[in-house]
Amino acid sequence: MRLLLALIPLLLAGVSHAQEPVYAVTHIDLMPANVPAGIAAMKQFAAETTKEKSCVRFEILQQDGRPNHLTLVGIWKDQKAFDAHDSAPYTKEFREKMQPLIGSPWDERLHQLIKP
Repeated sequence: MRLLLALIPLLLAGVSHAQEPVYAVTHIDLMPANVPAGIAAMKQFAAETTKEKSCVRFEILQQDGRPNHLTLVGIWKDQKAFDAHDSAPYTKEFREKMQPLIGSPWDERLHQLIKP
């Protein structure tokens, strides 16, 4: 019984964490000749992504002075919403379309907001 009582706060922390917004930051390095095609594909992907009712925000950032280095920043209302986005057919199609355009593997990391 004590073990169960000790585990309840940990289990509840996981549930509340799952309901927090999810921030996805994806760094994409395009081959320089593929910048126009890559940006066009990202704009199309962003347009589809922002149609999701659980997408809070989605941005495409281009590094100053390095136009082939881009970052996608997305915020979803919770982990379940991000998982639905991540497994959506248009997300898979976007990743397949981008593969021949990139110069190195992209780097996607999920983050949680640290509140003061």
